Amino acid sequence: MITVSVLYPNEANLRFDMDYYLNRHIPLVRRLLGSALKGVQVERGISGGTPGSSAPFFVLVHLTFDSLDAFQAAFGPHAAAIQQDIPNYSSVTPIVQVSEVTSS
Repeated sequence: MITVSVLYPNEANLRFDMDYYLNRHIPLVRRLLGSALKGVQVERGISGGTPGSSAPFFVLVHLTFDSLDAFQAAFGPHAAAIQQDIPNYSSVTPIVQVSEVTSS
């Protein structure tokens, strides 16, 4: 199993429309990626590790797939549509990381 993590840095002058993200972008992603997408977890950063510090990331999203091949096959044909939607809810470019799940 793999997780595709999409991290939105908590930058100065950040614009992020959480309502749009949760109610339009995530449903778009679910629809386009179909049954290859096994799960979605959206997290909103509330703090850094030091008390009173800002979270380094405003939003983190974790998408679960059975394998890297399954992700690439599902995402590839829809990459442009998913990426073109980013300006509708965010002013920052997300960081993407693919990880292998080694324990649960």
